[in-house]
Amino acid sequence: MFMSLSIQRRAGLVLAVVAFALAGPARADDPPQPRNEASTPAGQKTGRGGNAQNAAQASPVASDRRLPDDSTTKQTLDLPGRTLNFAATAGSIRVFNEKREPLADVAVTSYELDGADRATRPVTFLFNGGPGASSAWLQFGAVGPWRLPLDGEGLSPSASPEVKPNAETWLDFTDLVFIDPVGTGYSRVIASDEDARKRFYSVDGDVNSIALVIRRWLEKHNRLTSPKYVAGESYGGIRGPKVVRQLQIQHGVGVRGLILVSPLLDFREFTGTSLLQYVASLPSYVAVAREAKGPVKRADLADVEAYARGEFLADLVKGEADKEATNRLADKVAELTGIDQAVSRRLAGRFDVGEFRRELDRKNGMVTGRYDGSVRGLDPYPDSGSSRFGDPSGDALQAPLTSAAVDVLTQRLNWRPDGSYEVLNGSVEHNWDFGGGINPPQSLSELRQILATDAKLNVLVAHGLFDLATPYFGTKRALDQLPAFVTARVKFVVYPGGHMFYSRDGSRQALRGEVEALIRE
Repeated sequence: MFMSLSIQRRAGLVLAVVAFALAGPARADDPPQPRNEASTPAGQKTGRGGNAQNAAQASPVASDRRLPDDSTTKQTLDLPGRTLNFAATAGSIRVFNEKREPLADVAVTSYELDGADRATRPVTFLFNGGPGASSAWLQFGAVGPWRLPLDGEGLSPSASPEVKPNAETWLDFTDLVFIDPVGTGYSRVIASDEDARKRFYSVDGDVNSIALVIRRWLEKHNRLTSPKYVAGESYGGIRGPKVVRQLQIQHGVGVRGLILVSPLLDFREFTGTSLLQYVASLPSYVAVAREAKGPVKRADLADVEAYARGEFLADLVKGEADKEATNRLADKVAELTGIDQAVSRRLAGRFDVGEFRRELDRKNGMVTGRYDGSVRGLDPYPDSGSSRFGDPSGDALQAPLTSAAVDVLTQRLNWRPDGSYEVLNGSVEHNWDFGGGINPPQSLSELRQILATDAKLNVLVAHGLFDLATPYFGTKRALDQLPAFVTARVKFVVYPGGHMFYSRDGSRQALRGEVEALIRE
């Protein structure tokens, strides 16, 4: 789900850290566990707590409890114009090392429609990002059978966590499998050594474990012949292409389609000295400013996109030593955003996300959201010389979403693990190994590879206009660099909304339509 601001800033500091992949061929080949059939029908982008204390609490030594057996319940969902009957399975898949020693239990929640032909029924595997976000964001925000409102009155820590039937669920046209990477949801390391956690809290180790879980789920549920799709949000943009590539070349599993929601594809844009970070963010800054005056669509930003890739970039490249170019740039940014010209000149027109969020409406003591810049909140320290505010568009969601996830899993799906449910685990981010060498993580190489390897593979990339965490224009610029042979197989769409643009009814409905078209193609 989320990609944190501290991750962006720290990406440039981790270049010399050696990546931990899963040492040896980790396995997920435990014999299938018997399902616990319940007899009665049922009635990310930054986490808090990324400190040493929480990191210690997340260590394997402190989390040696194994998850309970799977629980399968029969469900009925009444929706406008249709009724869906399906089996819901909440449980886990155990991952082993090369010595067949258990390493982790990865929590998985799946929904399979009754009466479908398993050989031809599509199945979609979904995960969020962070790193450190559980799949609850996609499951209960957009895709699953039940949805929690994430906007309006729902944008509050004290909002009701009660879920409602989701008319926009994808279950009509694909079975759904939500994966919580290790350290998120109820997923946990069960090995006793510290190295076990390091295996999973890394770019390569994380991808290896998710690919293993997908293959194992397919085997466990007799779905190897089903059409397969993968969907990831935010840091899921790094995971998604890499997971598909692992499935293609390591596990003998082909994937028909990849769906990326508000993805990050390349950390290189977000390292401290990259000029492209300003190019990527400018259209979203202007979209946020214009949204305050009325509804905005991407087509309304054609002038800004042209300026960002043209005169704006040209003036950036000239550098601050060129006073004429710098003032021209700063004044244009002030004109487009409404931020005071003197402030823009002081910052040379180069606003990082935190500066923009504070300066846009500083006169009223308000800050914008990072995950949705169209959301405003009070600055708790309006007179402070430093930025000491949270995210009004993200922080408010963690409490109701956590409660909703726990309630659905324990009460509706009859699966009751011990321990805490981690909807957004800051200690995962705190301990994440982003890899070594001089190259920050990116998945564009794998995206090229999977598209070249499978001429039938299609990709859908969806963004929100007001997302300041993973700006849509940064992804568009990256996709524009792909070779011509993939152009017809990569679709790029942008909707009103932020990082979780699906919280808006119209955007969620439009996304569902695009995904259905991709899967039914």
